Amino acid sequence: MPLTASISLKNVTVEFDQGFICNKINWTIQPDQHWLVCGSNGSGKSALAAILTGAGDIESGVIRGLPRRIGVVSFEAQSELIEAERRKDDADIMDVIAEGTPVAEIISAVCKDQSLADELCQKFGLVPLLDRAFRKLSTGETRKVMLIRALTCNPQLLILDEPFEGLDVDSLSALQQHLAAVSESIPVVIVLNRLDQCPDFITHVAYVNDGELTHQVKRADTEAYQQLHQLLHLKTADLSIPPADPDTSIPALDPAQPLVRVTGAAIRYGDVVIFDQLDWTINAGQHWQLSGPNGSGKTALLSLITGDHPQCYVNDIFVFGFIRGSGESIWQIKQFIGYVSTALQWEYTVGTNLRNVIISGFYDSIGLYSKYTDHQRDIADQWLAVLGMESRADQPFTSQSYGDQRLLLIARAMVKHPPLLILDEPCLGLDDMNRQRVLALIELICQRSTTTVLYVNHHADDKISGIEHYLALENNHPV
Repeated sequence: MPLTASISLKNVTVEFDQGFICNKINWTIQPDQHWLVCGSNGSGKSALAAILTGAGDIESGVIRGLPRRIGVVSFEAQSELIEAERRKDDADIMDVIAEGTPVAEIISAVCKDQSLADELCQKFGLVPLLDRAFRKLSTGETRKVMLIRALTCNPQLLILDEPFEGLDVDSLSALQQHLAAVSESIPVVIVLNRLDQCPDFITHVAYVNDGELTHQVKRADTEAYQQLHQLLHLKTADLSIPPADPDTSIPALDPAQPLVRVTGAAIRYGDVVIFDQLDWTINAGQHWQLSGPNGSGKTALLSLITGDHPQCYVNDIFVFGFIRGSGESIWQIKQFIGYVSTALQWEYTVGTNLRNVIISGFYDSIGLYSKYTDHQRDIADQWLAVLGMESRADQPFTSQSYGDQRLLLIARAMVKHPPLLILDEPCLGLDDMNRQRVLALIELICQRSTTTVLYVNHHADDKISGIEHYLALENNHPV
């Protein structure tokens, strides 16, 4: 009997072995829906799917509607079956080498449709192996056996964790065709690392991050699906940060000196003290998070560094080899800084395309008014590929979504590989999906570039992987 009622998880928290937790999961699977579960390595996507099989210990919440017959393919189920075969060998008290259970018996143990099993064995090239011991199969051959067991057990729900891994071209094609046919009557949940492997019959996508189901997107929602595709691209693809342009390189700094050193700094407006006696040193390679509520002095502190605050000359500030007030120009300072803020995005209203926005970062301009080189164009196109926007290079910047504009401005700030990248409230005004995309790009920059990142936000608990140094401003006093 096919699945007729929905499967629902309400505020479900499940703990797995080694302490991993899927936390407060709310998820409903309708009989006519097919879900792709995705996320980066270690995010918990396999754990989420495993909840549907009864795995883990339920700490709280309610699960309703799970069917009696579930076809499961996963590395964990595969390992359990292999381990069961090994236990049979260990239990043999006779001093005889056990042959192990033949493949045909492993399949028939759960098979409810022998003609389908015969057909799939033929398509997967398993016929010559039916008499061979299951434990003697290769990893790919074992995966094919698991697929046949799942597909022939008369399932009411299919849960397939990386079902395409290890399959040869012919077997992959046969499986994809069979799943397309099966999906007409059985709901399918597939776990995949790569969104580009998503079958056409998938109707919904679930994104998992750190054990939480953070996004649920309808495949038909083109904009949301595209945003999720970009997020996965940034989180899971093996991306590299494009190189700098050697013809517009920034002067080398003394590696023995910090990028920034602020000693006993104070900002005062009459009797109002924003902060006082603030000491702060930013060394190259030390990524920092600066946080604090409105009015705590975050922007004022940044403007001391950039030279935009009138009180920067009455404070003891060392920046990029200069002691402030020693005759340096503001442009000598700003050449070492990439800067992104909401205010910059408001100002960047010129009519130019995506490629030119990134190239403008070489010239620190809003818009592009200089003839760029072929090398600069190539670097800009590489950045567009990192962002997953290479097909939109010639589209107008002003026609892009708010979140895409923010990503492009971060790439613009990074294009010259500044020693210091200041991201002033880069997630301000963004919904959760766009926020996740921006944070993923910042993580990538922290991990794979030589630029030191200064990430400014309101909340100290909004952590980014790769940032390990924190300065919190509270109640007009450094904490």
